[in-house]
Amino acid sequence: MHYATVTDRLAGLGSEKWTLSIAASERKRAGRAVIDLTIGEPDTPTPDDLIDTAARAMAGGRTGYSNGRGEPSALAALSATYSAACNRDITADRFLCLPGTQTALFVALMTICDPGSEVILGDPMYATYEGLIRASGGVPIPVALRSEQGFRLQAADVAARITPATRAILVNTPHNPTGAILGPKDLDELLALAAKHDLWLISDEVYGALTHDGAIFTSALASAGYEDRVIVASSISKSHAATGFRAGWLCASPEFCNRALPLSETMLFGSQPFIADMMAQALSGPPDAARAMAARMAQRARRVQATLDGVAGLRVHMPQAGMFALVDIRALSQDSLGFALDLLDKTDVAVMPGASFGAALEGWLRLALTAPDDVTQDACDRIARFASGVAT
Repeated sequence: MHYATVTDRLAGLGSEKWTLSIAASERKRAGRAVIDLTIGEPDTPTPDDLIDTAARAMAGGRTGYSNGRGEPSALAALSATYSAACNRDITADRFLCLPGTQTALFVALMTICDPGSEVILGDPMYATYEGLIRASGGVPIPVALRSEQGFRLQAADVAARITPATRAILVNTPHNPTGAILGPKDLDELLALAAKHDLWLISDEVYGALTHDGAIFTSALASAGYEDRVIVASSISKSHAATGFRAGWLCASPEFCNRALPLSETMLFGSQPFIADMMAQALSGPPDAARAMAARMAQRARRVQATLDGVAGLRVHMPQAGMFALVDIRALSQDSLGFALDLLDKTDVAVMPGASFGAALEGWLRLALTAPDDVTQDACDRIARFASGVAT
């Protein structure tokens, strides 16, 4: 039978990346008391007021078709939120509402990439980025993010990889898996480079509200002079502990949104009105849930560092934001998948191997900071004992 070539381009780029998470789930179903630190699931339920808003909207009949751009209430809330953050008018015609950041990035890349278009991005990278680019027919061009530079994408490294086929630079700030934040200078240098070569800059900013210990997040939209070549993707999944509601958006130029709209409408004709009402409610108030989550996760990162850094040659990289900490295991192993599988088998602690996030993170582990403090401590103690055993 014949299959489209997209299935070949995406072979091995789906659930294979999540081998450890799948293995942990299987063990839990079998009755094992696994400590699962693989997935970035918020550590708190969706706030009651958001659940109540969605329920009232459903009870009130907000269950019919929407339109391809988004419900007026959601678009107005997005405009107000971004206008306040950027200190200038970000109009509602700059947004498309989509089910989650993943779908928003898919639409963005499908809108700008032709077969063979190159997209430059940092390595390590979130596990789905390669698949998103290849689905569009594009070619991912990874640039190593180095720990000695705080895992921040460097404009000089990007410049060295630009070719006539380059179409876009894809950034993720705050970054998953490293927790790095691109500062204003970093962004200005990347945006100036994009302008020089007439490139798009796509910015995944889903962790923007989860900064640690006073770190400051800057959106790629902050510089007005570059706004028409910037595409921002985000959602309320992380900031409002609403991963299952799939409420996200794109923010780009009106022209981009007009060009992308038929693609969005071909995929799905509008998001659910009751979820749009919930999203508008979420955006209308301060991100209290995100601030509380970020404080807890920063504390857990310090716990990970205090327990693991220096044990048997392990080194902990502290995040500036997000839901994860990185542990450098290169003193013990260059095979992060094998190490993580052995760790799971021997200690019932599940973590993500760095190799799931790109070649540059081979020899590292990613630990989710989403388990309660005592559980996180237990997991770290088990990892420390395991590493000490490997070292001997």
